[in-house]
Amino acid sequence: MTVGNTNYRHSDLAKLYGLPEQIKSEADEDDDEEDSEAPSCSPPPQRPHLHQTGSGSFGSTDFLKLKALSDGPPKELKIRLIKVESGDRETFIASEVEEKRIPLEEISIKNTAGEIIRSCKGARIKGKFRESYLLPAFSVKPIITTEEPIPREKLNPPTPSIYLESKRDAFSPVLLQFCTDPKNPVTVIRGLAGSLRLNLGLFSTKSLVEANAEQAVEVRTQVQQPADENWDPSGTGQTWPCESSRSHTTIAKYAQYQASSFQESLQVYNVTHYCTATISQKPVGKIIKFGTNIDLSDPKRWKPQLQELQKLPAFMRVASSGNMLSHVGHTILGMNTVQLYMKVPGSRTPGHQENNNFCSVNINIGPGDCEWFSVHENYWQAINDFCEKHGVDYLTGSWWPVLEDLYNANIPVYRFIQRPGDLVWINAGTVHWVQAVGWCNNIAWNVGPLNGYQYQLALERFEWNEVKKVKSIVPMIHVSWNVARTLKITDPDTYKMIKHCLLQSMKHIQILRDQLVADGKKISYQSRVKDEPAYYCNECDVEVFNLLFVTSENSSRKTYVVHCEDCARQRSPNLTNVVVLEQYRIEELMNAYDSFNLVSRDLPLLFSTLSCHV
Repeated sequence: MTVGNTNYRHSDLAKLYGLPEQIKSEADEDDDEEDSEAPSCSPPPQRPHLHQTGSGSFGSTDFLKLKALSDGPPKELKIRLIKVESGDRETFIASEVEEKRIPLEEISIKNTAGEIIRSCKGARIKGKFRESYLLPAFSVKPIITTEEPIPREKLNPPTPSIYLESKRDAFSPVLLQFCTDPKNPVTVIRGLAGSLRLNLGLFSTKSLVEANAEQAVEVRTQVQQPADENWDPSGTGQTWPCESSRSHTTIAKYAQYQASSFQESLQVYNVTHYCTATISQKPVGKIIKFGTNIDLSDPKRWKPQLQELQKLPAFMRVASSGNMLSHVGHTILGMNTVQLYMKVPGSRTPGHQENNNFCSVNINIGPGDCEWFSVHENYWQAINDFCEKHGVDYLTGSWWPVLEDLYNANIPVYRFIQRPGDLVWINAGTVHWVQAVGWCNNIAWNVGPLNGYQYQLALERFEWNEVKKVKSIVPMIHVSWNVARTLKITDPDTYKMIKHCLLQSMKHIQILRDQLVADGKKISYQSRVKDEPAYYCNECDVEVFNLLFVTSENSSRKTYVVHCEDCARQRSPNLTNVVVLEQYRIEELMNAYDSFNLVSRDLPLLFSTLSCHV
């Protein structure tokens, strides 16, 4: 601090103005810490980093040597220096600043990080602090009335299908706006491959075998049925459960099966062109094999294929700055990487919403077609009720909706054919299920466009997963902080929801931290390292952000396991033999929070036209 031409420290000012000498600046505190931590004649000891050895696990030889933090940031008495002019002389008087503490229930995103932390410290909360990361007032979900019966002919609404005529159409901002409109659960983009000159032959079975014949393939053995039916094992009635057994093979071996399946079809049914062969030509009950979840993430093995997908518009790409999944900081197979599906007629992808309700992109490579069914996110709870009624888990089970059940429940179902070269955009939260009509391959991945609807649905599913004890594949708290640090948000709805999530996150962290310190539990600081993944509880799979409860899994191998507070206390109510690890200092989070502001959208309006047929 500089006053006039003289440099003063707070200790000097204390003597000058008769204040208590224990009032110190941050520099004084740092000096004291340095003096107490290491002798002046030797350098301070280096802090070892912990290395993750598995999901929620650590490994380090010096883990227990981590220096414990003090009981939080040092207490400060803030002093304001008021300049007083008297004739030719300037003097300063010191005035103690009384900081106003706002009740915790009155805190909002309008408050600063400092006000939030002070309110948390003043709150008296017993037990675990539980509040949602979402605020209902910020909801952007469309209101869809479901009380009045929908006429039968409107229960099969036409699917929005956009026909692209040029590369300019594909890169029009109108296309992004249309696909992400909350009212449109699904959009079929026809002619995409032609307008962008995509070489989809790179994903043909022949090219796949040539590129990596030994790549692993997950195989689902299923019973072949018409797309709008799902019979129970006895064949006496339709049902929702859609079970299949799982095994593994290679691309080369599945390619051989795919080819032999087609040859068999030619011989038995005299089909002259496999692109037009349909499941209606097959008897119900035949056992088929579906090649699924083939990982194309390796940039060396699949370089030509992945480079080809860079031709897509930015919002559809596997990675882009506006894609939340590009800010996770680590790979999530099948979400921020490409997956391949190899199919024969009847291959089924059962009903589901995407992980954490993210959008998805699916391109049919061909040569055959696929048939899709989809329902707006608004009806997912009604479908969940059907699943419970039929004894199948909505989130983790395998189910195929009975269409008559949906129609009788007043639920509209979009039904359409995806031809070779067509791209299907599944909007946030859309429920969908797919069946191959012919022999074909598909590629798919997820994207997270930064808009309020996508963010809200992702957080809603994040919290619902916690209730149902299902792992959220996307660590939404971790992602939210990363987005706030790295991106400029121009949409007010998205900004408010992210800001509120950060606010709630800080409240959770500070209140928990204060409770631990009050109980005499020491907290060890270990900063995150580059590309370090987010952590999940080893028992309940909930995301664990910042404050990690760590126990030794194997003392001889020096491996450690992460828990949430609840699971850690179930193991040891007093957290004995549990190390509490802090990955961010609260000041870091406060700075990130205060620096995250809404950016003015000072851009000219862009207008374009697309040929849209519905």
